[in-house]
Amino acid sequence: MKILVGWNDAEEIDLLNLYLIGGGENEVLVTRESDRFLKEAEEQSWDVVLMTVSFPTTGDEGFEMLSKMREILPGIPTVLAVRPDETISLPKFLKRGLRFYLYRDENKDYIFLIQSTLESAIAAARAEEAERLAEHLRREIEGVRMLQEAIIPHGLDVPAGYSAVARYEPSEVTVMGDRPVVMAGGDYYDLFCASETTLTALIGDASGHGLKACMSIMTMHTLVRMLSSEQFRDTSSFVSAINQRLCDSSIVQSGGGFITLLYSTLDIETHRVSWTSAGHPLPLLQNLTTNEVWQVGKNSDGGPPLGIMPGVEYPAYELEMPENSRLLIYSDGLADALPAGKADIPAFGMEGIVRAMQESQKMNVDDALDHLFHSSNQFTEGEGRHDDTSVLLLERRS
Repeated sequence: MKILVGWNDAEEIDLLNLYLIGGGENEVLVTRESDRFLKEAEEQSWDVVLMTVSFPTTGDEGFEMLSKMREILPGIPTVLAVRPDETISLPKFLKRGLRFYLYRDENKDYIFLIQSTLESAIAAARAEEAERLAEHLRREIEGVRMLQEAIIPHGLDVPAGYSAVARYEPSEVTVMGDRPVVMAGGDYYDLFCASETTLTALIGDASGHGLKACMSIMTMHTLVRMLSSEQFRDTSSFVSAINQRLCDSSIVQSGGGFITLLYSTLDIETHRVSWTSAGHPLPLLQNLTTNEVWQVGKNSDGGPPLGIMPGVEYPAYELEMPENSRLLIYSDGLADALPAGKADIPAFGMEGIVRAMQESQKMNVDDALDHLFHSSNQFTEGEGRHDDTSVLLLERRS
């Protein structure tokens, strides 16, 4: 420890030096001179300050000195040594922000408590600072998360004969102790009518968490809404165009970032779905009559995540969405869900998703989505998923 001491008893200074320097673990400066005390406080860094309540000579001067220490060394704890006849002045110091004091008995037994008292003061001050920084981080994360949620649609309009529900759940992290914090992330979904005959559905997932992931996904959201409505129908050229622009984006490119995307359009008249994947999990289609669920396409279908390689031509694939069926588009946070501390067991995976979908065959689309998230939460034993999760469920009714 680096200890700055202001003491008003010349006979005790040698004893203080002897005890505090001890085995040489501490760096100690003890002085009776207020000018030097202030000069050393300004010119050096210290872990803790120890001073008498009447330093240099009176309680009023001690009070002024404590006030100056709080200005010169903010965040550095000050321990006040108080004689029995000086305790009456303590409330004044406590109101000024004093947190730590030491009873200075006449037998000088307090000498043996100084080391532990100073160590405790340092530990408490550092714990308070860590909690303050953690709270600041929580507020920052919450602000970014609210920014992200502002671009996620609430309330989905779909054409007659269809129903749609979607949900985004951010991940959780532990910032300090056992207190979880809801993270801002990079998941994003959207569902809108690009034209009178075209319904567009997409889910994107930016790498990482926090402000960068959020800004990456907001960049993509802006690009999606900027491009011509005519391009929405051709999923191949649309995703290729988004990729080209993201490859030029400094926000996405910094730190090796990228975005996965599943982009699809539904022709309302023919009920055919065109889709393109950029490194994203493929959709699942459920026949509600037979209760069969299968993955649309092969794992090799699609192209690399967005923002990695310019000039990529992303292929488009098609499927027909039959009556009485559901199409599930999701981010990998759903499949990758695991109970905390159990990385040795299989994740929720596609098997868990398919099982939950089949269990909800007779439910309406809202309850089916609730059941999917409930099943995933049960699998994680209530710990919450540690990656962002977005799910969009589109149903064609009979």
